[in-house]
Amino acid sequence: MPLSRGPSPLRPPILGTTPSHRRFEALSPVDSELHPVIHAGRVAVITGAASGIGRAAAFEFAKAGLKIALADVTAEALEKTGKEIAAIIGEGNVLVIPTDVSKMDEVVRLRDKVYEAWGEVAVLMNNAAISRPSHSWQNTENWSRVFEVNVFGVINVQHTFVPSMLHQENPAMVITTGSKQGITNPPGNPAYNASKAAVKSLTEGLAHDLRQRPGCAVSAHLFIPGWTFTGITGRSAGSAKPAGAWTAEEAVLYMLDHVRQGDFYILCPDNETRREVDQLRVMWAAGDVAEGRPALSRWHAEWKNLFQEYMRDGLAELS
Repeated sequence: MPLSRGPSPLRPPILGTTPSHRRFEALSPVDSELHPVIHAGRVAVITGAASGIGRAAAFEFAKAGLKIALADVTAEALEKTGKEIAAIIGEGNVLVIPTDVSKMDEVVRLRDKVYEAWGEVAVLMNNAAISRPSHSWQNTENWSRVFEVNVFGVINVQHTFVPSMLHQENPAMVITTGSKQGITNPPGNPAYNASKAAVKSLTEGLAHDLRQRPGCAVSAHLFIPGWTFTGITGRSAGSAKPAGAWTAEEAVLYMLDHVRQGDFYILCPDNETRREVDQLRVMWAAGDVAEGRPALSRWHAEWKNLFQEYMRDGLAELS
């Protein structure tokens, strides 16, 4: 059978039928309707909390009255964030625990300190990640370090905390930070892309396993930020936010809105790429497999024009 050379048969009109296809409306960070799990007196643990999305999440959870355990490998920046959070909720409600998530013993120490201090975890934000230059057959050391943090770090945190969370009386949630690069796989940084593809698979598996557990009160959510102005996306001291990027605070508020609505996939737009564009790109990427097109056909010389036609037609149908 010849390969299809036309637009993907995964037609755009189905996009509007998904529960998460909604207009984003910013929440008040202290909104009591954020989520039943997110309320004053409960506990949030955030990895990668010293900067970017993790730091922004810490502030939003603190404003909602949660106790916060901050974990990151960069101790100095983590300490600074801890002091700022303590100014909101008091020193007794903040734990600052330098942690390399790629080392299981440090993750176990993090869990033990949290449970010793507060006895529970309501929100586990499995967020720590790094990026390093990579190539399909070069930069082996960078590949190793990216996978140590982005994949095995996520596994270490998930395997260490989730069993304890399952034995709690109160409901809880695990929010894992993924990436669009782990779904659409754009050329340029295969190590990061592959690591985030693994994170997507791990989090989907976690959600399924939790769902299959009778009476389970722990939910899982995959947070997929858009272009966000953070350290991992090239932010440097004093640099201005690009117009197309969202702030970390905007991304976190979007995440909280969709957690409240019960979404698993939290596909986040930005000022440059609206949600419909992301959805069409994801569907095209899936079509590479379903239709037997060349790998990464979106960037293939013989398929670029067809992809552009698909996007144009799809967006026209959605307008």
